[in-house]
Amino acid sequence: MRNIVIIDAPSNLGLRPPVPGTVPGCYKLAGALRENGIARRLGAVEGGVVVPPRYDRGDWREGDGVFNAAAIAAYTVRLADRVERHVSAGDFALVLGGDCSIQLGASLALRRLGRYGLVSIDASPDFRSPDNSDRIGAAGGEELALATGRGQSDLTDLEGRRPYLRDEDIRAFGIRDAYADDLEIRQLRALEVPVLTVSELRRSDPGGVGTATAHSLENTELDGFWVHLDADVLDPTVMPAVDSPDPDGLLPEEVAVLLRPLVRSPRCAGLNVTIYDPDLDPDGTAGALLTDLVVAAFEED
Repeated sequence: MRNIVIIDAPSNLGLRPPVPGTVPGCYKLAGALRENGIARRLGAVEGGVVVPPRYDRGDWREGDGVFNAAAIAAYTVRLADRVERHVSAGDFALVLGGDCSIQLGASLALRRLGRYGLVSIDASPDFRSPDNSDRIGAAGGEELALATGRGQSDLTDLEGRRPYLRDEDIRAFGIRDAYADDLEIRQLRALEVPVLTVSELRRSDPGGVGTATAHSLENTELDGFWVHLDADVLDPTVMPAVDSPDPDGLLPEEVAVLLRPLVRSPRCAGLNVTIYDPDLDPDGTAGALLTDLVVAAFEED
């Protein structure tokens, strides 16, 4: 097994404030998972912290594009530097967020290294762009669109590397059935991006989907792939500590069997974990469950 290197990416720059005058608490995710012993239990190597800029939307208003864009752009480059260093060394990068905009750091890093795919395990497609919405603003709900070159150039074309991901190299699993007819999903399907909602994933068997996806991504011209895990893919009965705890999500055992063959693939460059908010988890049970789920994915048979 490769070294697992844990990198903290405690950025909340891509989310709207939960209430006026506050900031999203997902920047505490890494600390909570570390408190649950994730580094020790995985035997992981320390990759340090990439400290984000201050959360400050200033005088941003709806219609101004992505808020915190300059800060996100700067942070994406710095996080990419860290991820690239470890992936280039042959390590498995485990990035603890943070909101979903941290995925841009991984995508930029891998774009520097070659052509990589992405398996997104997320309750929502995060494919919001000016082509399908007039409510652009939160990069944490737009990172898949941004990574594929859709949106403002100060985020989509860093270092002149647009797009960081090709449409055909993306897989999106675990999206809520309630979103199945949304324009974002229809656009992804029109692009022939493999998309599986919760019910579709269950009918197909999550473990089988994970294994088949790993094999398919291994047997292509890709140099490898990355996995994005958003805690909100879990049902709120077990994971209420997210900004959008929508009903009818996946159960922990379903996510575990989907995730396991992906992260254990020799072609998987890394995994990021996002959105869990310790402020919404006063007894810590959701954070403990998320830690257990990630650790179990790496455990030997």
